[in-house]
Amino acid sequence: MTPLRSWAGRRLLLGAVQAAAVPALVFLLTEALPGDAAVALAGDSPDPQRIAAIRAAMRLDRPAGERFLEWAFGLLHGDLGSSLVTGRPVGSYLADGFGPTLLLAASTLALLVPVSVALGVLAARREGGPLDRLISSATLAVYAVPEFALGVLLTSVFALRLGWLPPTAVGGAWRDPAVLVLPVLVLLARPVCSISRLVRAGMIEALGSPYVAQARRYGVPAARVHWTHALPNALAPAAQQLARTCDWLLCGVIVTETLFVVPGLGTVLLDAVAARDVPVVQGLAVVFGLLTVVLNLGADLLARRFAPRSAVAA
Repeated sequence: MTPLRSWAGRRLLLGAVQAAAVPALVFLLTEALPGDAAVALAGDSPDPQRIAAIRAAMRLDRPAGERFLEWAFGLLHGDLGSSLVTGRPVGSYLADGFGPTLLLAASTLALLVPVSVALGVLAARREGGPLDRLISSATLAVYAVPEFALGVLLTSVFALRLGWLPPTAVGGAWRDPAVLVLPVLVLLARPVCSISRLVRAGMIEALGSPYVAQARRYGVPAARVHWTHALPNALAPAAQQLARTCDWLLCGVIVTETLFVVPGLGTVLLDAVAARDVPVVQGLAVVFGLLTVVLNLGADLLARRFAPRSAVAA
């Protein structure tokens, strides 16, 4: 077996172990939540007998081990369970929130790559100059601002003060695409800063390499040197960071959807936590957790593909 196949096999095995551990971890964390759906449904002044009756009706009075085995068995058959509050299948919540979340994430990723690469290449070509210092300073400053604070700032300026854009996504992005502008800007801010800085560093290193110097001696045009010879070799760390950014977007989407009232998976998850709707919380958390495992696995494989020396044998 080749070293690459051996490394890939070990990495896939680790990914399988992580995927198997996700449901157990999710169940333990949801068990640690204060209260449950019975307490939430009982009202502000709950009667202990009423809470006990509701808990028995919802089958929440069974031992945790029994409930976990039943839930895990359902997961193996593709059944995420049903809501304790509404009785709807958890899969229907995923179906309702998937569209807005996918639209928001896809719009962000569609802009992320060209903007990050363009800023990184532009800064590298003007290394040490005013433009390079401006881009580096701006990306460092924006990266330091939390998503929630940036969202509030953008909403205050462009929506409330200037009135250029809608402040929330109430009514749906399908009817008015302008509601996506501010959420996408918030989601773009930090990834653009980190990836563009990686592209800049990689381009500077590539432009100083012997093969680029040789290409220049042969009279290869500067544009071809930058885009054909230097850029592909500068993208290895940025490619891995891009794959991990997809993972980060899961957290960013939850905050952004809450701030701009986007009816996506993040909003569904927070509403379920507020209602102590454990099956919905567990189902969405398992989906997010498995996506994280898959995306991190893809990031490692992508890093191995672009820069084999960067992969460390497990």
